[in-house]
Amino acid sequence: MRHLFKLDPAKANTEALIQRLAEAGTDGFIIGGTDDIEAEQVHTLYQWADKTALPIFMEISEEAFIVGAADHFLVPLVLNTTNIAWFGGKHQEVIKTYHPYMPWSKIWTEGYVILNPEAKAAKHADANTDLTYDDVAAYALMAEKLFALNILYIEYSGTYGDAALVQHAKRFLKQTKLWYGGGIRNREQALEMATVADTIIVGNVIYEDVEEAIQTAKIFADKSVTNPETI
Repeated sequence: MRHLFKLDPAKANTEALIQRLAEAGTDGFIIGGTDDIEAEQVHTLYQWADKTALPIFMEISEEAFIVGAADHFLVPLVLNTTNIAWFGGKHQEVIKTYHPYMPWSKIWTEGYVILNPEAKAAKHADANTDLTYDDVAAYALMAEKLFALNILYIEYSGTYGDAALVQHAKRFLKQTKLWYGGGIRNREQALEMATVADTIIVGNVIYEDVEEAIQTAKIFADKSVTNPETI
């Protein structure tokens, strides 16, 4: 799995748009968001994505994203938060209430490192974004060695990030997969990040320039990208 489109239920989605994205060569979809989320929009978006037969990951940032029919759930923790609510606090509350019904075998844990200080996600999660390469490497080791997380998600959320930093973090991971998201708006940026991350996540450009979004997935279909394990 090298490429995922991230769909925001609060934005201008249509069934035709989802079908075009699926045909671009992506490996699947993440459905997630933070602002103005309504359960009805989430369920409609899930139904459209489900028709493509591609994997769908529901990112559970709030209750509206819990879709019983889904096969994959992403549970985000913010590794560089300064507020314990985002690294265990909210999760404990949910598990206390819902643990008898939780589909444990379908849950993937993802440890976020949010690095854009201007991003809504950084402010919402009280993230400390003033990090060195060694700081991020330490979070990578925490994700794999201490917490055995499925995913380390390096997130620049709205701006394009530092590929050298992503590559540095990747060197410390053997089992945990490194996902990168943030600011990928064209083929060249997708190529650069795909050579240093296991999976690239493409989101905002879907709603800004769908043709450019499609090109970010085509790099895998035409074998333009180098596998990060060979670097």
